Amino acid sequence: MEPKSCCFSGHRLIPEGELTSLSAALDAEIAALAARGTESFYCGGALGFDTLAARSVIRAKAEFPALRLMLAIPYEGMEKRWPLRDRIAYEEIMAAADSTVFLSEHYDKTCMLRRDRYIVDRSETCVCYLTQTTGGTAYTVNYALSCGLEVINLALKI
Repeated sequence: MEPKSCCFSGHRLIPEGELTSLSAALDAEIAALAARGTESFYCGGALGFDTLAARSVIRAKAEFPALRLMLAIPYEGMEKRWPLRDRIAYEEIMAAADSTVFLSEHYDKTCMLRRDRYIVDRSETCVCYLTQTTGGTAYTVNYALSCGLEVINLALKI
């Protein structure tokens, strides 16, 4: 675990009506974490919540220049089948990141799990958007809780 570090975990599909309030909640939470000394923010690079979180960290760097966006990508080429709009956003986030690690050269059935554990194992806080009791986000949040991380669920705040 790195002191003063945070990871993000959330669903890929976010209801259209929640995007604005979720983005505002992310901005506020990242600013609050930065104000208390959090500098490293680990993001998994996926669609949905990960994209919102990465963009929010990038915006926060204007006010908190010490912040670092750390990308942990499950496998190289993850974005290849995404719609063009999402691939463009991914490339913008990649260009703005302070570091990027690819956990696998190719997709395999455990690469997402390795990514989730990688970001949690390096964090003391997990900011999430969790609305379901099963799936990858639920797994990651439960893993974070079992590791003793502070978990902040933005789904409960919007």
